[in-house]
Order: sequence, then C-alpha cells, then structure tokens
Amino acid sequence: MLIDPISIEYSAPYYAMALAFGYLLGSIPFGLVFTRMAGLGDIRSVGSGNIGATNVLRTGNRWVAAATLIADGAKGAVAVLIARYVAGDTMAVLAGTAAFVGHIFPVWLGFKGGKGVATFLGLTLALSFPIGLAACATWLVTAAVTRISSLSALVAAALAPAYFWYADHWLIIPFAVFYAVLIFIRHKDNIQRILAGEEPRIGAKKKTAEEA
Repeated sequence: MLIDPISIEYSAPYYAMALAFGYLLGSIPFGLVFTRMAGLGDIRSVGSGNIGATNVLRTGNRWVAAATLIADGAKGAVAVLIARYVAGDTMAVLAGTAAFVGHIFPVWLGFKGGKGVATFLGLTLALSFPIGLAACATWLVTAAVTRISSLSALVAAALAPAYFWYADHWLIIPFAVFYAVLIFIRHKDNIQRILAGEEPRIGAKKKTAEEA
C-alpha cells in the first residue's frame, strides 16, 4: 500500500504547516496572473468570471489557457511532492488537499476561485501516478464520447475514490470523496445544464455557459 496510516510522531504545528503551505500554494490564481501578463485583462470579467483554464480559453489564447491548466495542476502536485519529501505520505495528503481547497477558495480573491479539476488531477497524479493516469484517462474518454468538459470532470472525480479503493489506498479514499463532493458542488450550474441538455460542447463556436 502506498499511503501509510496517520503517524502520531508529528504534533499539531507540523500538520498546521502542511495545511498552510498547501493552501497558500493552491491559492495562487495563475489564470488571473497569466491573463494579465498576456495583456488579456482581468479574467474575472470574461465569460463565467472563473479563473480556471476553460474560462481562460474564452479569451481566445490557447497558450495562456494551456499554461493555466498546467500551473493549476502543478499546484496540487508540487504540494504533495514537497510535503511527502519533507514529512511523509500523511503530510502529503494534507498538503495536497489544502492546495485543492486553496484553488477553489483563494484568500487573495475573496475566496472566489476555480472549480478545482486541474488541481485535483495534479494532486492525484502525485499521490498515485497510476491512479492519476486513470483519472485523466477517464476525463479524456468521457470527453471524447460526450464532448462535454464539465461532465468529463464530474465522471473523473466520481470514479477516483473507487480507483483508490481498488488500489487499497485506504487513507486517501475519504479525501478523494471530499474532492468529488466539492467538485460536484462547484459544478452545480453545469449539472443543471447537462440535465437540461444545454451544456455547451467542446469545440462549439458559441460558448454561453459557465465552465471551470
């Protein structure tokens, strides 16, 4: 099993530091930073107002959107990898989870951030590379079949706990459930449009709905 049970050798300050490190790293609003650096203005005034890569794509600049996607994913991965190197697997899970929360509720933007999908995939890859690949593959297969980005994210998030269960990563399962629940909550408007058959599809020329 990759992840060990929670160790009692660390005191509360160590856990607090792991959470603070992950949260502050996750709360860096790369979508906002990159669009401003590219002279595209404030991404919060574009499309859905979301700082995630999909909304950045609405600026028409694919390179900035790709950079945002990679950076948002890297926040989760880096938090996990550094915390694991310094203090082990338990701290890695906590730091990755804090980065995920930080991306969705960044202190710098009044706690109004992205929907967490890229950061979720990044931290999942770092926690368990095979399971991270499975989650990414789930997104890609669902996207290829449905051409709906939000639905792909929801399916990947929903199946991730099952993937961790199958691999016997018991410590991560409750956290994976937490990721899925929060992603579903953040996609509540998308879910309503999916059920109504109104959610825009990948590649559609006219994008009128909100997406992370």
